[in-house]
Amino acid sequence: MAELDGAPVAPEALQALGLINYGHFTSMRVDEQHIRGLSHHLDRLVRDCRELFDADLDRERVREYVRHAIAGRPGSFVVRVTVFDPALELGHPGSAAEPHVLVTTRPAGAWPPPPMRVQSAVYRRDLPLVKHIGLFGALWCRRNAQLNGYDDALFLDPSSFISEGATWNIGFYDGERVIWPNADVLPGVTMRLITQVHEQTITAPVNLRNVPNMQAAFATNTTVGVRPITAIDNIQLPAEHPIFDALRKEYEEIPPESL
Repeated sequence: MAELDGAPVAPEALQALGLINYGHFTSMRVDEQHIRGLSHHLDRLVRDCRELFDADLDRERVREYVRHAIAGRPGSFVVRVTVFDPALELGHPGSAAEPHVLVTTRPAGAWPPPPMRVQSAVYRRDLPLVKHIGLFGALWCRRNAQLNGYDDALFLDPSSFISEGATWNIGFYDGERVIWPNADVLPGVTMRLITQVHEQTITAPVNLRNVPNMQAAFATNTTVGVRPITAIDNIQLPAEHPIFDALRKEYEEIPPESL
């Protein structure tokens, strides 16, 4: 399913996404027409639209587009809202923009998701605070990780300080506290919600050499919730730990918002 500004989308309207690839998005898991953290997702879209296009985005109009696109659809699935300008030209990206709203859906994965193994890569996303659609570098790292037998990539700086995953945040548990890496990362909605409900949470630098001293590690985003990480390179971590159950329980008890 795909709708542009609340109507079926014509293929030519999507050329800018394929040819220029400038815009931003957010993805949300829908469960029975409810979305956990919906207000945070809308805030992100408004903020990123101002950053990338110097334009205001009507959050209620976006909400209506999503509501229209998924009306009456039961069960669980993922809805993605992409904001871009179909008229943007490669040679004139500084022209006044008229952002449009594309709403698409895809099936939701297993819940809770299985553990994963990740390979480290020295990489920093462009504009890491923005959830933009420029995913080439991240997908390049993910592809290399998968070709080497891992599930995904974990980004480091040149000094081996950990930042984030290809499309997710990473958290660690040291036996007392959940630790989010203190780095330039996309502030994920799931990470924010967990921070709000879990009392013992801090942000601090985490180097790859610190990982063997951690009791557990996990990935978070809207599509996986809390997903255990069982390996970072050759460092092994547990697939089961009480912290996973505690975080999942706290997260799933956050009331989802109705569209």
